[in-house]
Order: sequence, then C-alpha cells, then structure tokens
Amino acid sequence: MPIPPTMDELIKDLLKRIEVGEFQPGSQIPSTQELADHYDLSLSTIHRAVATLREQGVLVDRPGRGVFVAESTRP
Repeated sequence: MPIPPTMDELIKDLLKRIEVGEFQPGSQIPSTQELADHYDLSLSTIHRAVATLREQGVLVDRPGRGVFVAESTRP
C-alpha cells in the first residue's frame, strides 16, 4: 500500500492536474470525500489543502455548488 501524500504533495499534485488540463479553468473539482478517497487522506487534510489553493486564487468557492478551478489560475 503506498504512503499517502503530505499536504504539500497533495497541493502540488492538484496544481499539476490543473496545469495539464485534467481540471480545466471554470470546472468543478471532485468533492472533498472523493479527493480523500483518491489520496487516502483525512477530510481535514483535504479541506486545508483546498483552503490553501483558494487563498492562492487557484480555486474558488461557489456556495451551494462546490469548488471550481479559477478562470485565471496563477499559483
């Protein structure tokens, strides 16, 4: 079983997935539960990583709809 990533590794991987176009600008990212299952991490770690990317302007919250990749991403 692989070792789960650290929060920094998680952030780098999410940024890479955005950079290569897996998550397009304006598209919704997977739910926190889906990300937690995919990376084998706790929900709190996922929440902290997503909050960090929101603070950097990479992700935006749309209340009641989810978290989306910002139209103009500048990590």
